[in-house]
Amino acid sequence: MNIRVLLADDHAAIRQGLRFMLDADDDIDVVGEAADGKTALANIRALRPDVVLMDVRMPYPDGIEVTAEVTGAGLAQVIILTSFELDDYVVGALRAGASGFLLKTAEQRTIADAIRRVVRGENVLSPEVTRAVISRAISSPDDTDTTPTEAEPEWLTELTQREREVLARLKEGMSNAAIAADLHISEATTKTHVSRVLTKTGCRSRIQAALLAQQLDSMS
Repeated sequence: MNIRVLLADDHAAIRQGLRFMLDADDDIDVVGEAADGKTALANIRALRPDVVLMDVRMPYPDGIEVTAEVTGAGLAQVIILTSFELDDYVVGALRAGASGFLLKTAEQRTIADAIRRVVRGENVLSPEVTRAVISRAISSPDDTDTTPTEAEPEWLTELTQREREVLARLKEGMSNAAIAADLHISEATTKTHVSRVLTKTGCRSRIQAALLAQQLDSMS
């Protein structure tokens, strides 16, 4: 079954360009578009895409609010579209549960591959970009619910040793395949461990878990 994608961006030319690029892939179907947050939420609920390519700077409401609602309800995976690699909006969107982000200038092959990867349960941040985003999040003065306090590491005691090992590798931005190879376990087992880590930490995405792990390290 083809991957269903919805495009959310307030610039019609960008949506048109994305649709043109993605229509070239036989396994990806663009099922809808939206020019603002309100329309995006309505279309996501109605069309049930697998992945949303989300601009963060949209009106009524913005992409961060939409991302939080979409991921919180488990409606779709979200990939953030941005013009800047380390835009503050991107950090907020990752905290809201986005599966990663892409530059709007990314090539068709990069965008299509990112869509396939998030459907497989991976993120679309390279280890280098992951560390940069984490650093920006740590230094940000408006840390939100991913910032641990002395009372919050209680969740850490619920993780098994293997789950802690998986969390450490999520912090480095490793894919399921890389984690499986590093720990000498199957990808299916890795996926199970990642799912349990997200549940126990209360995170909406693997990147959010990486932020949490890095912030915890910074306090030790």
